[in-house]
Amino acid sequence: MLTKRQKQVLDFVEEFIGGQGYCPSLREIADGLGMSSVATAHQHVVALESKGVLRRPAPNHKRGLEPLSGAGRSGPGVAVLQLAGAIAAGRPIEALEQADEIEIPENLLAGGECFALRVRGESMIEEGIHDGDVIVVRSQQTAENGQTVVALVDGDATLKKFFRSDGTVELRPANRTMAPLFFPADEVEIRGVVISLLRRF
Repeated sequence: MLTKRQKQVLDFVEEFIGGQGYCPSLREIADGLGMSSVATAHQHVVALESKGVLRRPAPNHKRGLEPLSGAGRSGPGVAVLQLAGAIAAGRPIEALEQADEIEIPENLLAGGECFALRVRGESMIEEGIHDGDVIVVRSQQTAENGQTVVALVDGDATLKKFFRSDGTVELRPANRTMAPLFFPADEVEIRGVVISLLRRF
């Protein structure tokens, strides 16, 4: 099971080989996918080797990468996202830390980098988001009024509807029994906008 980024690396290697007739170097992988460093590309290649989808027939050769067709891939129409821990649908309680992976239908994605979070709490129930649900979030640093966002306040993550006016941000719950939270705009960091919801019955 591959993360979205790992699949991008594998696809890049396969496409590069198909076009050039030889394997890309780590520098070419990093440059081709806009990575910050060769070390980042190396980490992804090592992860792909450990999952059995790449092998290095010549360990000391910088172009010694060989894709193993079909290995470790998700089925058709399925994407693998990072499950980046739990998000509070109440007052902010914790930062995004614990990393895991989850398979979801590709039609729940809307382009761009995405990640998934498991919801804790009931403050968004009037939006149909319940405790234990998994939300799919498109990574972005801005939001429109009324969108449901993942926001960081003093390093803690929370799930709320976003409204901004006159330098103040309101993080509004979708639960009439709970009060909205107000913060100076410069104290609120948007991490993404909710685009899909997963629930197991």
